[in-house]
Parts: sequence; C-alpha cells; structure tokens
Amino acid sequence: MTQKKSTPSVFTRRSVIKGSLALGITAGVTPFAIGKPKPTLKVMGTHVTLQEAIRQQAMEDLGINIQFKPGGSATVLQKASMDPTSFDLYEQWSNSIGVLWRAGAIQPIEKKRIGYWEEINNLSKTGKLTANARMGAGDAPHKILNIQNDGTLGANSTDEVSFLPYVHNVDSFGYDRRRLPKDMQGEAESWGWLLDSRYSGSVAIVNDPTIGLFDLALAAQAKGFVTFNDMGAMTEQELDNLFSVLIELMQLNHFNGFWTSVPESVQFMKSGRVAIESMFSPAVSALNGQDIPVTFATPKEGYRGWHGVMCLSSASTGRSKDVAYEYMNWWLSGWPGAFIARQGYYISNPQRSAKYLSRAEWDYWYEGKPASSNLTGTDGKVSVLKGAQRTGGSYENRFSNVAVWNTVMPTYEYSLQKWYEFITS
Repeated sequence: MTQKKSTPSVFTRRSVIKGSLALGITAGVTPFAIGKPKPTLKVMGTHVTLQEAIRQQAMEDLGINIQFKPGGSATVLQKASMDPTSFDLYEQWSNSIGVLWRAGAIQPIEKKRIGYWEEINNLSKTGKLTANARMGAGDAPHKILNIQNDGTLGANSTDEVSFLPYVHNVDSFGYDRRRLPKDMQGEAESWGWLLDSRYSGSVAIVNDPTIGLFDLALAAQAKGFVTFNDMGAMTEQELDNLFSVLIELMQLNHFNGFWTSVPESVQFMKSGRVAIESMFSPAVSALNGQDIPVTFATPKEGYRGWHGVMCLSSASTGRSKDVAYEYMNWWLSGWPGAFIARQGYYISNPQRSAKYLSRAEWDYWYEGKPASSNLTGTDGKVSVLKGAQRTGGSYENRFSNVAVWNTVMPTYEYSLQKWYEFITS
C-alpha cells in the first residue's frame, strides 16, 4: 500500500465533513434543522475507542450531543445484550456480534446508507488483505458480516450487514524489556512466554473468555501442553485439557492478575505488578509515552486478530437512527482513522485517513518503515522515537499472520463456565 499524497494534519477536517454531508455522502441522512434541539447519541463500548478527543471532535463536526458509556468488555456486552434501549450504537469487537445478534439487541445496517462502503477494504469483506494471507482460525470478520436471507450471519454478500467495519488490529502480549529474563534474550518471541516458569508470578491476562481464552490457548499449545484440532472451535474435551493446565498454574501462583480495561492493564505494567501480560496497542503506546520500555510482541505462532464492530441498537428508530448513521459515516471520513492510527489501530478505508497523517506517521504505522522523526500518540506524548520500527512490520504483513480471531465458539457456554472456574481457582 502506498500513500498518494501527504497533507499536513491541520487539514480542515470539519469542512470536509460538512462538505460530505452537503454532497449527500451520508446517503439518506438529512442535516438537522436550525433551531431544533441537538439530538443526543448514546454510544456504549470500551475505552479503546470511546475517548474524549473523539467525542469532542464528532460533536463539533456533526453538531450533535454524544454520550460515551465506556466499560469493561464483558460488562458492556452483558448490558447491551439485555437492554437495547441503553445505547444507540455499540462499539466493541467482532466476538460480541453473535451474542448481540442472538439476543435481538441490534438491527441490520443498510449498506446503501454507508457512503464510504465501497472504500472499505477486503479484510472485512473477504478475510484477507492479500491473496496469500493466512486466514486464521475462528470468526474472520467476513464470516459474520452479512445478514443472510434466513436471518443468520454469513460470508455471502447481501444488502444488510450486522456491523460497520471500522477499527481493527492484531494483538499479542506486551513485556517490559527491563525485566526480560537474561536467558530469554535473543529468543524468538512466543505466546509460550505467558506460561513460562521464568515469568511466574509476573503475568496478567485480559479477563475476557472470548479473548484471554485464545491468548492462553496459543500459549499452552506453544509450550506443548495441549493441542487443538481447530482453535477457533475447541471441543469440550480440548477445553478440559487446557483448563486443567491453567488451573494447576493458577494454584502455583503463576498469574498475578486479570485486567478488564486498557487503563487497568497500563497500571498493572506501570506499577511493576507484572512484567508480561495480554495487551492491546493503546496500552503499549501509553506506556511508551511514559518512558516505560514495553515491547508489543510479534509471536512466531502468529497474532490474535480482532475486528472492531459498530452496531445499531434494535431500539433505534427515526431521528436517533439518522444520527447513528451520521456518526457511522463520520468514523470512515478520515480524521477518526488517523487519530486511532496514532495508537496503533487501523481503519477499514485507510486511504481516506492518509491525508490527516504526516508522511512519517503513514510510513511507520501503515508501511512498517522506520520512523523518520519522533511520533506522538493520541495523548500528544512521544510514543515512537525516531528510527524505531513497528513490530510485525506493515499493515499487510501483520494481517497476513493471524493465527486466530477473537471468536464466540460453538462451545461458548461451556468455555464460559471453565473460564470462571479458572479465574476463581
């Protein structure tokens, strides 16, 4: 992927948004009449995307009020699935789709009302950025995107989708380079490090049975403790084998904690409580911005992939529904994609965000090239030093090496039971 043009980040994003609205880019959304009270949009999700800078910019560009309701992934998913009136839009990861769809908490999104739909790249639509990319086990986003004629979710393209494809990334684990055991220095990074006895007592895992489960499954398989026929669809017997190992390690005090939000994961590492943990890119960026030398690993076994989903509440109608479509289109309009690039995330139509990134930012975050200058994160602090190179390389390279996607497996209920047995053992 190459950047056609580099334009300073002070590009008048508000004029672009308003111009897009005037040209009907938002496909069926009508600007609100002057004099009417501003509508309020309720957005529920996690701290990953529900950031104050995003809320402020969206309110300025769209002329609406926005309420962000962030929380831990399991907590917000439970609330959204039980009460669709608690949100207009729900932002999380693709592994939440099955739960929300079965609960009737979300409604179809019409492709014709997404003005940038044709710009969305093939990762969301086919599961691959390049023909030779590794698909990865589990719920690649295209498998659960389109609403089929029988009401199920599938890969065959239709006029309605279950979610708006927007932010996405590949995750692994982070580790404090100062605390990397000497006899591990020089080793190829491996998921197995999470279960290595040399890190005993200094390990944290994300407390989410559709995410942390796969971190630990990848780690256990890398160590040779267990094997899986299909990691994206583990059997009950395979889960029993996995959790037998994990519970034994738990009783040996191998794990130091389980985090539920990005800020909590940052605090775990910053305080010295852990030396290695499940980690998301914004946490790594935040820690590096505080001069804490954390590396986001490139495991030799491959990444755990995830795709962000923006879902429309089944309770949304009329004016609130129109506002929700405006916000969805805003997310693909350029500025938001550039903002989240600075925390290491990708957007589904990256070329539109390129004009809001400097050449140095684009080259580092998307092309995988060494930083030609110091780069700042979303908090304005330097998070990338000149000369540094992103672990895993370019956008295409990183998404060519997905081992498994965040997934709700057919054995989800059983895995949930085993997960809570594990974390309380």
